[in-house]
Amino acid sequence: MVDSQYYLPNDIGISALDCREAFRLLSPKEQMYAHYLSRASWYGGLIVLIQTSPESANIYVLLQKMFRAQAPPQLEAAATAAGLSAEEYQAFLVYAAGLYANMGNYKSFGDTKFIPNLPKFKALVWESLAFKQSPGDMEALWGCCCESLYSLEDKQKQLGLGEKGISAYFSGNCCLEDAEFAQKFLDSKNLSAYNTRLFKTEVDGKRCYEVRLASAKKGEYPDEVCFGKHEFEDAVFFVKRGDYAFLMEKVCQNLEKAKDYAANDNQKRMLEEYIHSFACGSVEAHKEGSRYWIKDKGPIVESYIGFIESYRDPFGSRGEFEGFVAVVNKAMSARFAQLVNSAEVLLPELPWPPAFEKDRFLKPDFTSLDVLTFAGSGIPAGINIPNYDDIRQTEGFKNVSLGNVLAVAYATQKDKLTFLEESDKDLYIKWKGPSFEVQVGLHELLGHGSGKLFVQSQNGHFEFQISSWYKGSETWDSKFSTIASSYEECRAECVGLYLCLNKQVLSIFGHEGEDAEEVVYVNWLTMVRAGLLGLEFYTSESKSWRQAHMQARFVILRVLLEAGEGLVGLKECTGADGRPDAVITLDRSKIHTVGKSAIQRFLCRLQVHKSTADVEGGRALYEGYSAVTADGTHNFLHLRETVLLRKEARKMFVQANTYIKGSCLLVEYEGSAAGLIQSFVERFPDDAEKTSVSPH
Repeated sequence: MVDSQYYLPNDIGISALDCREAFRLLSPKEQMYAHYLSRASWYGGLIVLIQTSPESANIYVLLQKMFRAQAPPQLEAAATAAGLSAEEYQAFLVYAAGLYANMGNYKSFGDTKFIPNLPKFKALVWESLAFKQSPGDMEALWGCCCESLYSLEDKQKQLGLGEKGISAYFSGNCCLEDAEFAQKFLDSKNLSAYNTRLFKTEVDGKRCYEVRLASAKKGEYPDEVCFGKHEFEDAVFFVKRGDYAFLMEKVCQNLEKAKDYAANDNQKRMLEEYIHSFACGSVEAHKEGSRYWIKDKGPIVESYIGFIESYRDPFGSRGEFEGFVAVVNKAMSARFAQLVNSAEVLLPELPWPPAFEKDRFLKPDFTSLDVLTFAGSGIPAGINIPNYDDIRQTEGFKNVSLGNVLAVAYATQKDKLTFLEESDKDLYIKWKGPSFEVQVGLHELLGHGSGKLFVQSQNGHFEFQISSWYKGSETWDSKFSTIASSYEECRAECVGLYLCLNKQVLSIFGHEGEDAEEVVYVNWLTMVRAGLLGLEFYTSESKSWRQAHMQARFVILRVLLEAGEGLVGLKECTGADGRPDAVITLDRSKIHTVGKSAIQRFLCRLQVHKSTADVEGGRALYEGYSAVTADGTHNFLHLRETVLLRKEARKMFVQANTYIKGSCLLVEYEGSAAGLIQSFVERFPDDAEKTSVSPH
């Protein structure tokens, strides 16, 4: 019997992202700009299939061929002929929608594998029109992925490195030591890992590593010394170009077309640098493009594209491809602009010494956007980018909150609210949206946007005595590696909790008096509940976390439980259905005292370890709070079983398409599995096969 956590439920929530009004308000030139940026993003998004698992690209192509030949309503007749029930056909549609929405067969949030909840997948493939038209091709595709499609061997249950799971960022014979050794090599050459993958072989008993750079071109560039063969310690490294070459070429072609519709010189220069970066594999060129992007203040059409977030690299230093295109929501952006203008007053409120804060706050753009396109493995609620430490520290960054994502992602039904007392449920539903808006704003702007890294200056001196710092080409990600993403999310979440207690902040978002207190209460309640829900994303067998944000929220729950004095209550019980349950409570009268003090102390410790590159101290602190055990006041291993028993599947989103027919037109789809599938069929009408390339 397969554990149900590896199936997507037939009733999974699927919502359409509404961007019609935002798109309608764009000028024809802006619509064309948005269209070509979207095309570049979607082609780049297909790279995630290759980054996720060895089989994802082949499953994707198999599905595309089936649905291109027969749309979901037509394919249903073939399903009936193949002996599938209505429920089994729906399970097939949900699996396909899940693969498209996650850009692979592992959940983008949690990194666990999901498999089809039907035994007759092969029968349906053989009965399909696509098979009848090209039996050889379809049989070959099925042969490439049929075993891994259903496999739940321990190593294949989740993404990870070595024995801990599957990773297409590394060849299957790589382990953590290989990742660390390769990072040493990359640092020695001042080469970023963001757009690379690593493949290991052995020749005459000597370790050989191939570092593949994502690029459209495969040839050598004489100005780049890292290309080619390098002896390093007792191993040989080969740095090569051309990873995902076909898709990178498509990205470049569409960015080139977008240039014709750019609104200003900053946008043109930005696109030129991106094209150079994606053509030859230069992270430095992408950084240069990011600098122009920061300078492009208040654009009507906002976008960012490249190898961005490192959550899914088990080592924490390689970026997953993503690209987004969105339209500014002026009313909400005005609130965020107020928050930016208050930042210099709010930053000194943070609990670390002034020397640990940046010398000057670089006021960023902070806008609320309605997403037109978000290509990648999933859609966040907010973003703070670029992720390059040197740019964020001294040149600036941008924050975005994704308004139309927030509008549908966090709508909650009372009967599906788990682990809360009945008296909290109505409050939670009423204030969850407004409180999350405040938390996202603080998290992105003053969480990710705060704090200083001590980097060794050219003369080797600091203004005061510290015992450690960042040297040479070391970065936050390369130094803190496996815990970097989650640690930083935890720091940003703590900043949000801490500063939401500030009346000025609440006033900026339009909350005064009793309403403001409800927002604070629900924000803190949401966090402690999320900490409990986070246990779903912990794998007890390998003692590892699979999702950076949820690990962060569990750590915060532990900190607040440790604060004592009745601030947070957590008890196991039996639910009305007779099954194990749990209830989490928060004493609102102690948030401003006990709660604030606990977060204040913890946040200060997080920042000091981060600023001073104190990996040993930071790791001990963070991994201590991340430990999931049966010891102590709470049996978290047992609670994890209860959380798994009552978990809700994460919602999926259906996105619109644009196409050119004289002018630029928008096509929207219904919020269903069939609608999500149709959007992908029409998005890539004829060249999906080219993504079917072996990741190794």
